[in-house]
Amino acid sequence: MSDTLPQDAERVIAEARQRIDALDTRIIELVHERMAASGQVQQARMGAGGRRVHLAREMEILRAYGDALGRPGTALAMTLLELCRGRV
Repeated sequence: MSDTLPQDAERVIAEARQRIDALDTRIIELVHERMAASGQVQQARMGAGGRRVHLAREMEILRAYGDALGRPGTALAMTLLELCRGRV
């Protein structure tokens, strides 16, 4: 079996990879935006005498990602929560 693909397949793959790279850049930008918004929520909550983390809210997020994406979605949500709040 040869490692070379037909030219049309190569083109499709190259274009799809460019799209994936652009999407990854946007996702990273959105994660940074989410981190900033989460920091604002944490500062406001702690400034009002509350706790930094609101576990019921985190459970809502985990459920939403799990419902939308299954088990990998829950893992993704856990990663986002960790990025946005740090380790608890």
